[in-house]
Amino acid sequence: MIERAGPDEVDAIRNLVARAYAKWVGVTPRKPKPMTADYDAAIGMHRFDLLYRSGELAGLIETVIANGELMIVNIAIDPRHQGKGLGSSLMRHAEQLARASNLRGTRLYTNKLMTENIELYERLGYRFEKETQHEGGMVAVHMVLPLGN
Repeated sequence: MIERAGPDEVDAIRNLVARAYAKWVGVTPRKPKPMTADYDAAIGMHRFDLLYRSGELAGLIETVIANGELMIVNIAIDPRHQGKGLGSSLMRHAEQLARASNLRGTRLYTNKLMTENIELYERLGYRFEKETQHEGGMVAVHMVLPLGN
């Protein structure tokens, strides 16, 4: 079940993100950006959709419309629920949101060192657009999925 989040769920969002991204601490040059995000502010500017499994928060996707596309800002799956297709379900949910808003497509970026995430996005049809260099030696891989509306 996927539900839209409200301001009262910020703590649950923050906690889920911390669990989901913990495995990347030490792999990437700095903490992954979602672990340091200001969710109190983001909940008012972005859309958060929460995925529940057996009444438990299992995943989330954070999106925002920008330049005629739906930007996937963050996708996080609780480690206990990873490998069960929930990430793919949330990505498809984002595509449905983009189609319903007549957007050109969806886009995202991720740390180049998060190779398993990049492989998932490629399996879902996302294509490489570019790489950008960021502070602390981080390289972001930008990926897009054009939608035929």
